Formats: sequence, C-alpha cells, structure tokens
Amino acid sequence: MRVEPPRLLFVVTEDWYFVSHRLPLAVAALRAGYRVAVATRVRDHAAQIVQAGVELIELKRWRRSSLNPLLELAAVAELVGVVRRWRPEIVHLVALKPVLYGGLAARLGGAAVRVNALAGLGFVFGQGRALARLLRPLVSLAFRWTLGGERAVTIVQNPDDRDLLLAKKLVDATHLRLIRGSGVDLQRFVDSELPPGRPIVLLMSRMLWDKGVAEFVEAARTARAGGADARFVLVGEPDAENPAAVPRSQLQQWHDSGVVEWWGYRADTPQVLALARIVVLPSFYGEGVPKVLLEAAASGRPMIATDMPGCREVVAQGVTGLLVPPRDGVGLAAAVLQLLADPERCRQMGLRARILAESEFGIEAVTSSTLALYREVLPR
Repeated sequence: MRVEPPRLLFVVTEDWYFVSHRLPLAVAALRAGYRVAVATRVRDHAAQIVQAGVELIELKRWRRSSLNPLLELAAVAELVGVVRRWRPEIVHLVALKPVLYGGLAARLGGAAVRVNALAGLGFVFGQGRALARLLRPLVSLAFRWTLGGERAVTIVQNPDDRDLLLAKKLVDATHLRLIRGSGVDLQRFVDSELPPGRPIVLLMSRMLWDKGVAEFVEAARTARAGGADARFVLVGEPDAENPAAVPRSQLQQWHDSGVVEWWGYRADTPQVLALARIVVLPSFYGEGVPKVLLEAAASGRPMIATDMPGCREVVAQGVTGLLVPPRDGVGLAAAVLQLLADPERCRQMGLRARILAESEFGIEAVTSSTLALYREVLPR
C-alpha cells in the first residue's frame, strides 16, 4: 500500500520573507520526505518558490497593516479554506500575525499540529509606541489561546522572549522550544579581509524608525563632528505596510544633505557586507535573532547593536562587537568612533564573529533542529 508523505504547510504573510528566512528549511523538509506548501501573499518570488519544489498557495486577502475587522475575518476565513483543502499534518506559522490568525484557522480547519514560530515579538512588545501599548493586552489574550493546546508547540529565537512568554503564562514550558534564529548560509557569506580605504559604517535593514534609523543618522552627524572620516550608509527600503516606516522623502533628504548615503534595496547582500568596516543595527524593535547580524558575523564583520533581546545573541560585548543603549545616537557615535580608531580590534572582533557563526548559527544546525521538532510532534 502506498503511503502518502506527511504534509507540511507554512503560513507566512509575504513571499519575500518566506524566501529570505524559511525557504532553506522548506527544501530540507522536502528532502526529508515531506510534501511542502506555503500559503502567503504573492508578490515577486513565486517562480523561486515553485522552482524549489514547494507548492505555492496564494493568500489574496492577507495584509500585514490591516486592522479592519471585516478584512481580518476574511483573511482568517481564506486560510481556514486552505487548511481544509490541503489537510496538513503540520502547520508551521511564522511571525506574529500568522501565529495569531493562522492558529485560529488551523484549529477551525482541523490541522493536526501547529508549530508557532515567533521571530521576535515585533513592535507590539517593543518599546513604548502608543499603538503597541494599545495592542499588547489584546495580543497577550490572543496568545493564551493560539499558543495553547496539546497540539501546539511554540518556537522562540532568544531566551528573553522565552522568559517573557513564561512569565506572562502565555505558553506552557513543555510546549516551548528555543531555536536561535533562521540560520545563515556559511558558504554564501564568507569571511573576508576588512576593506582598505575610507571605512563604511553600514546599517542594512528595512527602513523603519524602530530599527534605529534616526539614531544612525544622529550618530553619523555626531561621529563626523568628533573627527570620523567615514561613510555612513543605509541599505534597504521602507516597508510601506509597517506603521514605523521611514518616509522615502526623509531618506532622500538625508542622502541629499550628505549626512548619510542611502543606497536603497540591494539583493547582493554578501557583496554589500564585504564593503563594510563596521555593521550597525541600533534596533529597538522586538527582534528574534536579526538575520543581518548573523550575515555580518558570517562575513567576519565587527558589529555594533543595541543591548536588546536577539541582538545580544550575536553581539557579545567586547568580543564580536559593542552593545549600546537603545535610542541613543550619541552613545552609538561613541562606539563607532571607538572601533574606527582601532582597525586591529575590528579585525579580531570580525574573526571571533565568524567563529561564532560557524559554531552556533549555520543554516544546517537550524534546519536539523526544526526537522527534529517536526518528527517529535508529527502525528503517529
């Protein structure tokens, strides 16, 4: 009798995020004998997903930025239909909104097991914004239901998020796992010598206020006033569906004024990181383990990041880089000046960062841990 392969359904809001953060895991699951699909909003990455062997299910009603109750109910109903038609043994829900809405849809659709992957707790559990404070009690209440149940297991990426969920009793410890980040391809991101010439201090991320973009610009001004002869470069686009998006007009104004260079979106991430002397992430967003820091570490680059959950997993103070307080452009400038003045220290930090990436954050380690979790929870 022919045995059907177990069905694994990823639910991710955007196709670009699936390709960037979860496609290697999906390919590993295919090789392990699963039938794999992803339900997502389709933009520009359909061909890449299908060519990898993953079945693509387009979600036409999902919007990350929507708070309209009728639209949100329609999005949940759409996903309930997907779950009922595709009948997955495991539904892997990635990030906050898919966990909340997908958890409800998976229960209503009769999915056997839910894997809730929280890649950080996002702006809702970040620092201080009014909308976040308003949503936090509602999201906490929803978590108690969507993360609960014998058929659910939750993955977090850093110990701070784990401890917060446990302290607030949002999930039981027996249904909680720590898998640190989405991993980094150590063959694609290679350790290279720090480039000669005028140094580049790089912030590469979505252009969000919560990522510390304004603090980076303030640090550029302050460091230059302190004598820094360096180029301060922003790489990335605003995220139009995120309420914290930096307006393009503001980015262009900073670029035109000469305080920073804004390069926009770049797909050649390894080559861009190879140009940098220092990689900076002054985020006060609710990060999991920031992918750009994993890629910077694998590239052998010293890093400066905020002393925040997730960032601390990659940036060890004085070892692989420097940690600074969140929302502190002056403190960030001081850290930049400190590293610019000591190229040998930068080199040593970069070497140790690469060792850390190799020992703890390679993509193979992350995929093997997640596949082991699938085997653990897969219905017999």
